[in-house]
Amino acid sequence: MRRAVNDLLGAYDKLIMDPVHGGIPLYRHEIRVIDHPLFQRLRNICQNDILSLVFPGATHSRFLHSIGVMHVGTRMFRSMIDAYLREKQLSEKTDLSLSQLDAIDYLAKTIRLGCLLHDSGHSSFSHQFTQARRIHDLMSRPGRFEDLWEGVDYSAYHSSQPGELEHEHYSVRVAHEVLTDIDVQAAGLDARDVIGIMETTDVQPSEAFCNHARTFWAFIAGDDAHSGALSHADIPRLVMDLLSSIVSGEIDADRADYMLRDGFHSSVTIGGFNLDHLLSNLRFGWDVSEPWLGLAITQKGLGALEDFVYSRHQMYRKVYAHKTALGFDWLLREAINEVLEDPESFEWVDTCLSNMQYFAELTDNFFWEAFRKVARRHPNSFSRCIVDRIKLNHLDTREDLTAQGIKKHCQWLAKELNLEPARVVTCSMRARFSNIQENFNGIKVLVRAPINRKRSLRKITEVSAFFSKFSDDTITHFYLQPDVTT
Repeated sequence: MRRAVNDLLGAYDKLIMDPVHGGIPLYRHEIRVIDHPLFQRLRNICQNDILSLVFPGATHSRFLHSIGVMHVGTRMFRSMIDAYLREKQLSEKTDLSLSQLDAIDYLAKTIRLGCLLHDSGHSSFSHQFTQARRIHDLMSRPGRFEDLWEGVDYSAYHSSQPGELEHEHYSVRVAHEVLTDIDVQAAGLDARDVIGIMETTDVQPSEAFCNHARTFWAFIAGDDAHSGALSHADIPRLVMDLLSSIVSGEIDADRADYMLRDGFHSSVTIGGFNLDHLLSNLRFGWDVSEPWLGLAITQKGLGALEDFVYSRHQMYRKVYAHKTALGFDWLLREAINEVLEDPESFEWVDTCLSNMQYFAELTDNFFWEAFRKVARRHPNSFSRCIVDRIKLNHLDTREDLTAQGIKKHCQWLAKELNLEPARVVTCSMRARFSNIQENFNGIKVLVRAPINRKRSLRKITEVSAFFSKFSDDTITHFYLQPDVTT
């Protein structure tokens, strides 16, 4: 039977090579997604803004990361299916029904596209783009959302208009455009289902998804499928939430890929964890009394999960919050603001943020050329600091200061160093771990009784004390602002 599932899910049309995961297979409709101009633009958007100014190898793009997330998401789903079949000890002679095979195939392909397109709305320099003051103002402009969806009905994805747009909203818009252009229905899929497992959406799944979800639920839950307070109408939402957690959750394909990829390209070993061991211990978990369907992990897999969390914690502290890296992030945001002081550049970026016809041109390359233009005209500019890698002069680092504490420390540094207070600038990164306990309690631990092997699910913090060791870490670096005139 497992061979039947592998044959169904394993047939592919192309194999591409990835330095992190090796060979990654692609279906024909996925190749069309990747070849779309709105997806190809991700080749020209760096995964880690300008981290390569500190870690020279970190030049990898959102393009390959997105394909890697698709690969990891597929492995997560298939690993859980395979583990389920092993534990049921079904013989090779016992065949899954066609409806069960179809359901597994449909959900797997939906996960793959959701993972592939999850970051498709990122703009230049990824997360730093929206943190620049003038970009933030542009993204918050009244009417921006309506302009972005002009002539297109967005009600299938959003029940209301967001007050402020983030890159996730653009990912939904890009996904709609791409999936419409490639005619995803020809591949037997529905764009609503793919977009429904992406962030910020509120989607009523298609009839096909609902049917496949009920078949899948009956297959996974077995005798428990029709017990408890679970209604027939609840099942599709439970399955969609399960798929969403694979795309974006505490143990998700996105985090798994970027931690391995960023560690690999930065040559930083602290980002390492055993993905194979983690995936081999993931299981489907369900509780008809809540009702709940989600990820579960075996007791023997807790060590792999702890490694995953610790690696993420260390990557934030040692790589993403590196004092030189955060200093360049500060300079980058100021350089973006400089570029947008030019009315022509401002108008062009404004147009790109409202029109999918031009959105594909909003890449790192646009701003690098703009930085060079500003630097030529104004040698004492933030843009020149970026172009010529002139880093901020680091003064001090403190952790877990309040906003008032940061202000007081700035004043103290200025006094001690005989500086103008305005010349002491700060850049902070907050690694949010206070919600680890709550969110990881959404991932149950599969416990089996030693005698009758009866399964039960327990909260992860009831089984492991490891996760209570973490709290929010806010790292604040203090710098001397360069003498800039523009």
